Amino acid sequence: MAATFVGLAVAGLYAGGLYAAGSALSEEPIPMATEEELPERTAPPVEIGPHFLGTGNLPQGIELPTGAVWNPAFWVYGDFRTALNYYDDGVNDPIGEWANRLDLYGNLHLSGTERLLIGISPLNDDGTFSGYTFEPDRDEGTINETNSDITRFFFEGELVEIFPRLDPGDRGLFDIGFAIGRQPLLFQEGIMINDSEVDGVGITRDTIIIPGLSVDTRATLFFGWNGVNRDNNVEDDEAELLGLFVEGDWGASTVQIDAAYVDSENAAGVDRDSFHFGVGSTQRVALFGRTVNTAVRLNTSEALDRETPAASDGTLLFGEFNIIPHGTNDVVYLNAFWGEDRYSSALRDETAGGPLGQTGILFAAVGLGRYGAALSNQADNVAGASIGRQFFWDGERKQVILEAGGRAGTEDGTQDQAAVGARYQQALGRRFVFRLDGFVSTQEEADDGAGLRTELQVRF
Repeated sequence: MAATFVGLAVAGLYAGGLYAAGSALSEEPIPMATEEELPERTAPPVEIGPHFLGTGNLPQGIELPTGAVWNPAFWVYGDFRTALNYYDDGVNDPIGEWANRLDLYGNLHLSGTERLLIGISPLNDDGTFSGYTFEPDRDEGTINETNSDITRFFFEGELVEIFPRLDPGDRGLFDIGFAIGRQPLLFQEGIMINDSEVDGVGITRDTIIIPGLSVDTRATLFFGWNGVNRDNNVEDDEAELLGLFVEGDWGASTVQIDAAYVDSENAAGVDRDSFHFGVGSTQRVALFGRTVNTAVRLNTSEALDRETPAASDGTLLFGEFNIIPHGTNDVVYLNAFWGEDRYSSALRDETAGGPLGQTGILFAAVGLGRYGAALSNQADNVAGASIGRQFFWDGERKQVILEAGGRAGTEDGTQDQAAVGARYQQALGRRFVFRLDGFVSTQEEADDGAGLRTELQVRF
């Protein structure tokens, strides 16, 4: 099945008349835009102090005893989503529901590198969302998940910006950033780690120059002691994370090399430790006389004691390829994967689905309600791909994604699946986005599946 999709992709690339832009940058100076020429600013609902993306002179600020100058500002912003979902996976009873989600943030901006952020999600808890269930009949009724839990609360900054006298010669010796508190983590594009409420501390050494090899490299050491969700999307109260994450521009590629160790022991004293390693490379390459944007990632996991739903042994190879058809702003893409054994992520949020969500809209979790992916996003003994095109109209205020995808088991016990799907999005005014998703799927030894959802998103 994967080979079929690769063949279709190559044929589609030729048929589309794809190209790579090769125009040089203009040498003509561009005058500074006046305030009247700038687009109208969409302000957050609460602004105290300097405006977010505002114009005009900056205030003098407050000089700290350390020598740093802060210009405090407090901004409140967020995202509200409401959706009607219908989902039938062909195996379980169909789901019909109305689901809601609100992510609200308060950002105390101190400087260009220092801030304190607090966030709440008062309409959902542990992957369940406030709203109403229409079907199945046994579940019909109102769902109330209102709460006041703090989902984000962290401070981040840079040592040399807070204590500028540490490096008077600006030699970069103290280009050390840090973040402490409850914060989101995303590594290997979410394949290795995709979690949103991890209590931890991270220290980053930036601007590491390796002569003859790297233009710029940064390394982050992170320790997380609470809020760790394992590969089964369930929080492990006993789990701790220790990770080293390195990213650098090496040659023509941006390369990530990441390693993570999760330490855990259940109530019965059984160890559930695991080790995870990933390497990824993102670059533009020449293919058939065209320039293609590519990313290739290899991730592996190992349960150090015994395999459990939270951690298991496996390897996942993942590739992304996309190009812009001639004369358009559209994107044509092909994403493919191959998983051996039972690859498991180090951390996965309750609403993040599985590690194959990056493959496309047919594999991705929507993060709102019980509407599942059209195709399984688990990476157990499987190979597959998705191919699609993203169309843009009306100054990119309207877009449509058309996608076909499939996955085939490489061992007994993994079902073959295929699906086609579409997504329509349109901006309404300055703060609203309307979205419509749908799919149909087929799979061996089960009924066909289908899904349809409509969503209104308010950004403020």
